[in-house]
Amino acid sequence: MKKFNIRKVLDGLTAVSSSSSSASQTGAGKENDAVPESLQSEHFQLCKTVRHGFPHQPSSMAFDPVQKILAVGTLTGALRLFGRAGVECYCQHESGAGVIQLQFLINEGALVSALADDSIHLWNLRQKIPAILHSLKFNRERITYCHLPFQSKWLYIGTERGNIHIVNVESFTLSGYVIMWNKAIELSTKTHPGPVVHISDNPMDEGKLLIGFECGVVVLWDLKSKKADYRYNYDEAIHSVAWHHEGKQFLCSHSDGTLTTWNIRTPAKPTQIITPHGKQPKDGKKPEPCKPILKVEYKTTRAGDPFMVLSGGLSYDTVGRRACLTVMHGKSTAVLEMDFPIVDFLTLCETPYPNDFQEPYAVVVLLERDLVVIDLGQIGYPIFENPYPLSIHESPVTCCEYFADCPAELIPALYSVGSRQKRQGYSKKDWPISGGNWGQGTESYPEIIITGHADGTIKFWDASALMLQVLYKLKTAKVFERARGKEEKANADIVDEDPFAIQTLCWCPESRMLCVAGVSAHVIVYRFSKQEVATANVQLLEVRMQCELSDVDSPDATGEQTPTQASSVPSSPQDGEPPATDSTQPSAGGNGSNSSADGPRDNIPCLQVRSSPLKQSPGYQVELVVQLVWVSGEPPQQITSLAINSSYGLVVFGNSNGLAVVDYLQKTLLLNLGTSELYSPSEPNQRQPCSPRKARQPSGALCDSNDGPNAAEERCKSPNSGSNSPFNSDDECKAKFIKKVKYKSRRFSKTVANDFARMSRKISSSNDQKPNPDSKDVSFIRSRSSSMTSVDRESREAVCALCFCETFPKKSSDGAPSPCVLVGTTQGSVMLVALSLPPGDDHRLMQPVGISSCGTVARLKGGILTMALLDAAGAVLPASYEPWYDPNASDEEKEKEKSRWRRPASPPSSQEGHDSQFAVLCSEKQAKVLAMPSQTRVHKHNITESSFVLRADVVQMGSGNCIACFCANGHIMTLSLPSLRPLLDVNYLPLTDMRIARTFCFSNLGQALYLTSPTEVQRITYSQETCDNLQEMLSELFTPVETPEAPNKGFFKGLFGGGAQSLDREDLFGETASGKASRSLAQHIPGPGNMEGMKGAASGVVGDLARARVALDERGQKLGELEERTAAMMASAESFSKHAHDMMLKYKDKKWYQL
Repeated sequence: MKKFNIRKVLDGLTAVSSSSSSASQTGAGKENDAVPESLQSEHFQLCKTVRHGFPHQPSSMAFDPVQKILAVGTLTGALRLFGRAGVECYCQHESGAGVIQLQFLINEGALVSALADDSIHLWNLRQKIPAILHSLKFNRERITYCHLPFQSKWLYIGTERGNIHIVNVESFTLSGYVIMWNKAIELSTKTHPGPVVHISDNPMDEGKLLIGFECGVVVLWDLKSKKADYRYNYDEAIHSVAWHHEGKQFLCSHSDGTLTTWNIRTPAKPTQIITPHGKQPKDGKKPEPCKPILKVEYKTTRAGDPFMVLSGGLSYDTVGRRACLTVMHGKSTAVLEMDFPIVDFLTLCETPYPNDFQEPYAVVVLLERDLVVIDLGQIGYPIFENPYPLSIHESPVTCCEYFADCPAELIPALYSVGSRQKRQGYSKKDWPISGGNWGQGTESYPEIIITGHADGTIKFWDASALMLQVLYKLKTAKVFERARGKEEKANADIVDEDPFAIQTLCWCPESRMLCVAGVSAHVIVYRFSKQEVATANVQLLEVRMQCELSDVDSPDATGEQTPTQASSVPSSPQDGEPPATDSTQPSAGGNGSNSSADGPRDNIPCLQVRSSPLKQSPGYQVELVVQLVWVSGEPPQQITSLAINSSYGLVVFGNSNGLAVVDYLQKTLLLNLGTSELYSPSEPNQRQPCSPRKARQPSGALCDSNDGPNAAEERCKSPNSGSNSPFNSDDECKAKFIKKVKYKSRRFSKTVANDFARMSRKISSSNDQKPNPDSKDVSFIRSRSSSMTSVDRESREAVCALCFCETFPKKSSDGAPSPCVLVGTTQGSVMLVALSLPPGDDHRLMQPVGISSCGTVARLKGGILTMALLDAAGAVLPASYEPWYDPNASDEEKEKEKSRWRRPASPPSSQEGHDSQFAVLCSEKQAKVLAMPSQTRVHKHNITESSFVLRADVVQMGSGNCIACFCANGHIMTLSLPSLRPLLDVNYLPLTDMRIARTFCFSNLGQALYLTSPTEVQRITYSQETCDNLQEMLSELFTPVETPEAPNKGFFKGLFGGGAQSLDREDLFGETASGKASRSLAQHIPGPGNMEGMKGAASGVVGDLARARVALDERGQKLGELEERTAAMMASAESFSKHAHDMMLKYKDKKWYQL
């Protein structure tokens, strides 16, 4: 019998409703209904996969010396566990309270966490996704310190009141045994000793517990007799305590920067007092007080002097000095400066037993923004090279892109050039945190993540197989001169901080071309090369992009029309005339300046390109720098969209002023149009919306009256083509403009009218100075305005999406598709710009590229986010590309590589009356599918009404394609293509931070990521297949390892009792001996990962082995019991037989009457 599937019924219903939403179903639309779609709703499921990066706001740390696993807790209740390179795990406490302390159950696959909300939790690490087994919430006391002795099931918990409670970690129940603060100190102090800051048992006697109180009192408590053996008093507050492994001495660190050493049998005074960083007076007086020593550890070695490691304790006169870790070994003292404040540190030792020589070999230092491991076994204490991806936040991430299923040779190529950038001087030993095993996932396609940073760096990461490893680092700031002084820095910057920050980037994996846009309105084009090259001068192209104020309110009295459709066939710089305008200024590293000391800045870029020769290492090397310049005192607008195509040799970018197309092969500007000029002349209302969307732009005026040489037609042409002013004189132009301003000022508010009047006076005053009538620097055109008011700034239409493609530029195209650019704006318009490339590769560098605007294709609600083309079968049509070749290779190698150049097969030409392509358009509110070349709407879907889409991408999912969307209300949705059926809608993550909106990105094969904190990247999947295989792909934290043997007591110690004294804690802390604890003191909460749930949830080899081991133990136990029962029965039978024989002998010869 066939199973009934409700999902498929719902898919069919949504397909019918989605199709019916289309206003008109043409023949092409009916054909589209027959396009097969393989993706269904059962192919989608959303779940988190793995989190990379440094734990945000770390607060505590613990290490398992047998499993070699490191745990880090944070102030937000997160747990991060690290093993060998590639073994990472993320957990989260539901309460979100900060983690104050972590304790491993060494080699048991469990972890105890203590939180700031006075709860403790037991985590099971034997499963790939750790879960909480038990929780205990204290109601009346605040937890300050925890201690779990090695191979013990009793956890000591110190509180703010000074009491110590004991918890059984197996059942997570409180013992009735309590150490009260007043019994611990008795009459040694007259006041309350303060919170418990330290608990530890004597390494050689488990029955002796050392308790440190904040006020400076230390008590050695006898657990059996329930009284204090010794009390040690010191005037300064205690921060930490450390034992000598023989259990005869201990060390305390104090708030005045001193270290006191105590003999346990002489509590009257410390045997030694030292101030590691204090200045020793010559007259023998007490050293000057220093900063508190927050933690100290004392570790012994078998063959040499002990190590004393401490944090803090610097003298107060070291103002501004960075945090330091001090390592004292014998007579040498090493002070190691850290880049960030120290949160915690741990000394890694060879043995887990506290009563043996510790043999320290490394120190793990947890900083506020880094994790450092110091090698104690080498001279100079070098650090280990960190294999974890903890440097994501080295500079704040400003943009992020995710590429799944990349070409296979990309990762080795990037690694080969990136390996040369590694620092030297690391320790030669292997990374000491080496626990866990990698996952055994079946999915192994190349994945690359690219992050752009605030300091202008770009990092390439290998993200394959749920791991993350840095491949290559590119510094874009090397292209520019760095400002040396404050006056120089304030010259022309439009941002106060981080002028080199990456705004957006575009990368072609096949050709390895990289295009980067920065916040200072600059674009850099990079090529990839494996050879080093010295560039004498950086190729520079300066572009003037100005704002528009289109007269859409009413036609002009003269009936003049604004020319909006333009085509150009510019000449190349080699054979053309010199530029007749200064809209572009190609140069070789120098920046021109047309501003006087008193006048406004003009033709000045925001950054100064480097003028000295640039040595470019193997990797990405600068091909061209494009900079937008100031225009008559107004700064250039930041770039909002960017695209590059290696097959065409073009870069296109846009902002709130318009669109520009640059030929990076010929180093020329091909097109410089205002957004309104992209519309067709047949469109009377050129998108002047009632409630315009704000464009992201810096404060201040955005344009100026001086348009320079650029007329509407002129900005569509090459800078080398001629320029003819449409007006007879500059005076006539200015007069018309002032008349237009006065007319407009009557239609706006008083404030806006004052802005117009101010600009009118500015132009009138400048009109008194008669310029040279032959000069074209002050020419005007009707489609340009002299100023931009606040209302215009809000309503300006910016270019926000670009897409290179091969399609039909006109509705009635009979030939083959041709290269085009789809342009999307913030007002929802999608325009088409046709490209005319020279025939053949030989003429590409000699002949110009023709460009023509083809008008509007469609209009949607909200700003355009993504655009793509599908063929007639519904498959994505990728943009053509040029396969990579090394630009610095020999001519023979270049020819060999060029012979392999190819472009993806062009889509089939449109047949008579038939559409052969689909254009997919997605905006902040809705998605549309158009049939091409007829440009008729086939499908339409309103994505959201109450919210808006932040990120949308057309992605490939196995055998099908879909649109993936992330909305501001937290919903993640997918729509099928081309029918736009809803396939997935999950309320995942509400937008709580603009960082998420800036960095969220989708990729192919159901992958996505975003920056969940300033230091961490969260990867998620919306693929059902990946979710099903996630357990196999994740790494294992716990691996079966034998616990090292306990240290040998030796003959004499065993004979005379000098070895470690054991303690049966069960007799002391069990319910029979100590009774039950108060129920109101703490509440036990069983966790979702208890033992019953763990048996069903645990998977993988470790889980199977554990279950098999338990089964074997149970079977052996049952066999043993059976053997014992059999032996007992045999003994009973023998006894019965003996008694029966004795009875028979006794009464054998007696008569019946003698009985």
